[in-house]
Amino acid sequence: MKTAAIALAVAVTCAAPAFAQSNGTLDTFVTRANRIPLNPLAALRPDARRLMNEANAAFTAVGAENRAARAAGRRPAACPPARMEVNPRQLLAFLNAIPQPRRTRMTPTDGIREWMADRYPCPVA
Repeated sequence: MKTAAIALAVAVTCAAPAFAQSNGTLDTFVTRANRIPLNPLAALRPDARRLMNEANAAFTAVGAENRAARAAGRRPAACPPARMEVNPRQLLAFLNAIPQPRRTRMTPTDGIREWMADRYPCPVA
């Protein structure tokens, strides 16, 4: 039991830097996402989990940017509802529609920011 706990701790410690590194391009993200089948069993795949974690980190970053903009009295990039539903097919279609040369200069966070701004535009004051 103790060796299993140690092995798990070592595995988590070694895997943590890989999850923390989301400095890839949007093009890399989209290319990896296009290889994963969009079905319920795909969530069990390690590569799908990594992409979902990366996407969740991007959504969190954009949400924090929006809150910071509001707190500073600036107009946020997007005005999503407090609880939003994300359709993976629609999100991936939007990201695939961004021209590939542009995707190579963008991060996944940039792509999520554009998707949110397109889907949830802020009303003009």
